[in-house]
Amino acid sequence: MAKEDISHKGRILSVTPEFTTVQILSSSACSSCHAAGFCALGDSTEKIIELPTDPYGFFESGEEVEVILKATAGLKAVWLAYVAPLALLMLTVLVMIKTGFGELVSAFSALGAVALWYFVLWLFRKKLRNQYVFTIRKIR
Repeated sequence: MAKEDISHKGRILSVTPEFTTVQILSSSACSSCHAAGFCALGDSTEKIIELPTDPYGFFESGEEVEVILKATAGLKAVWLAYVAPLALLMLTVLVMIKTGFGELVSAFSALGAVALWYFVLWLFRKKLRNQYVFTIRKIR
């Protein structure tokens, strides 16, 4: 694991040939993490995720593991989920007001643009899911 990787401790709930289901355990270390404000795992006490099963990893239900995500993938997720929609919102409002539309129309147009952004992300969810690969490692 590289120094810049993001990791969380978890427990394996189930293992199938396709997916390994892991329950992320809450940790007080999350509060000191630099990405705690953006990480969906940092704001809850329990999170369940499904990972593709590693054919060479021998994991069993109940086993303690570490779930690892590359930090660069985490930063890309922050950009897609927070920064880009905020920029789109601000740009839409400014362009609409500059072209002579009223504030109410500009605000609703900006909200519509952000909704369209999240809809497009939803349409590409399978492709994006393949880019965010979590790995698991046994805790010794």
